[in-house]
Amino acid sequence: METIFSKIISGDIPVNKVAETNEFLAFMDINPLAHGHVLVIPKNPVDYIFDMEDNEYIGLWMFAKIISKGIKDAFPCEKIGVAVVGLEVAHTHIHLIPINHVSDMDFSREKLKLSEDELSEDSLKIRQALNKKLES
Repeated sequence: METIFSKIISGDIPVNKVAETNEFLAFMDINPLAHGHVLVIPKNPVDYIFDMEDNEYIGLWMFAKIISKGIKDAFPCEKIGVAVVGLEVAHTHIHLIPINHVSDMDFSREKLKLSEDELSEDSLKIRQALNKKLES
């Protein structure tokens, strides 16, 4: 099944990558609820998160945990909100969103309209924060 995420994984659609491993990819959401809103996906195209193999499921959450720490350092906030909705794209994905209030996770509110430069800057901030964590 081909989705927008499989096209991103193959490089057919460019994204602002935050981090990547052989199994997982984190990149900036192009319709973010906040600066620092990242999507974390497995490269293996499984539609429903609870259909994932156990080791891949655990690996995805461990990868998301690492990315969340970079987001929190780059975009100071109370917490990193987590959402798995799974209705927009038939490919498992985790939303990681810097939040200060529960209403910051309301997907029905208007999304930010960030320029390509702003998305690029946001991804750079998170990558730099992740690199600092790796160095220490």
